[in-house]
Amino acid sequence: MRTSRHRSLRAGLAAAAAFAALAVLSGIAYEQIGRYRAARDFPAPGKMVDIGGRRIQLDCRGAGSPTVVFEAGLSVDGSLSWTAVQPKIAAHTRACAYSRAGVMWSDPSNAPPGAAQAARDLRTALANAGERGPFVLVGQSLGGLYSLGFIRDFGAEVAGLVLVDPSHPEQVKRVASFMTESRSMRSRIGVALAPFGVLRAAAPVLLPQAPHRSAREMQAIRAFAPKSLRTQLAESDATDASLAEAKGFRDLGERPLVVLTAMAPYTAAELRGMKITPEQGLQVQALWKHMHEEIAAWSSRGRHLLVADAGHDIQLDRPQVVVDAVLSVVEAVRADGR
Repeated sequence: MRTSRHRSLRAGLAAAAAFAALAVLSGIAYEQIGRYRAARDFPAPGKMVDIGGRRIQLDCRGAGSPTVVFEAGLSVDGSLSWTAVQPKIAAHTRACAYSRAGVMWSDPSNAPPGAAQAARDLRTALANAGERGPFVLVGQSLGGLYSLGFIRDFGAEVAGLVLVDPSHPEQVKRVASFMTESRSMRSRIGVALAPFGVLRAAAPVLLPQAPHRSAREMQAIRAFAPKSLRTQLAESDATDASLAEAKGFRDLGERPLVVLTAMAPYTAAELRGMKITPEQGLQVQALWKHMHEEIAAWSSRGRHLLVADAGHDIQLDRPQVVVDAVLSVVEAVRADGR
């Protein structure tokens, strides 16, 4: 009797192990097929630029000087972050959007993420693609800090700057009394399981249709989500280092600068995510506004504009506001004879 039970137990364990192995292999196959279809169905806009053994996706349009260069925030959409803005700028001057290493079409990098690495990649991609300054940088959120890093390292090539609801080097310290930063364990588990197709299967839920995006854009973003989400998590983990790196650089000279601040009240979902009350949300927004006033003062020609009806992604909620700000800086650079 005991032997029969042992045999049944062994048979059950063997069947479970075989099922698990089959599930893992099926997941790996699903992910590999998904990667193939992503590359086939959603080719990179612009071109893939070799920067020394790996490639960066760079999409440049239009003609004229200065060249506007867009830097996305902490997101998974790369150059697609600017689809509502770039074409309108390209009607007036050269305009380039790109995807950082490991996001969308761009190859991942073995180097730690951060402002310095992003600046080197972008500078090399622009140079290798034949794009020359003067540049007007447009950075959103964390991309604002990355733009400051580019100016610190390659400032002679940058003639103007637009910062779209940008990060501030001291933002974590200043809001610490209201909220603590948290990084979801579920995100880490999802990224760890990405090679087995888990993130790809969950992409429609994790990245629902956005109101300001076309269905095809969302399909492309989801198709590359397993790779992009891994990079987003790595950049998020490196945020403290990126903020610290930017603390010592606050001199933008006489460059024309526009800082845009999103002032729409936080949604209920945003308040839950930040674990704060509506009253605390108003206090955080006041701090955010004050930090942006400081950033605008880093240039003797800085302007600070409030966007009352836009959330953090102003380039999606109110793209024309961003377009107007960028074109005002382009005209100022031209008036300077750059």
